[in-house]
Amino acid sequence: MSVGAICVRAVDTASANETVLQAARRMHDRKVGTLVVLDNSGEPIGLVTDRDLAVRVLAATLDPTQTMVADIMTPHPETIHEHAPIEEALRVMRAGKFRRVPVVDARQKLVGLLSLDDVLALLAEEFREIGSLVADESPRSLAGR
Repeated sequence: MSVGAICVRAVDTASANETVLQAARRMHDRKVGTLVVLDNSGEPIGLVTDRDLAVRVLAATLDPTQTMVADIMTPHPETIHEHAPIEEALRVMRAGKFRRVPVVDARQKLVGLLSLDDVLALLAEEFREIGSLVADESPRSLAGR
């Protein structure tokens, strides 16, 4: 299965030149913990998480009305192509020790966001289906036929 088949397509984004207060309000209003920072052409250039806001702004006692997203974002995020297999996405996440990866098309434009939670939900569903198959083929189940 490809990354594009399970990633979230409606991604909340930010601009590098907006204030962290604007970004934080968007996160609050949209009830999300991550914004993908895009350049003018729609390519991912950074990520901002709610943890970034807490650690890099609040704990550092920066003024959220004067601090720009560019100053606190994680720059140059690892991306993954929408047609890449899920296994490749897991390798990328594991190697970089992060939970979210922007998904891009052939032109490197953002098309989605894949989270570890998305992958785990897919695996859980696959395991449920396998469990049902195993249960249907168990000796007790077969004896009742």
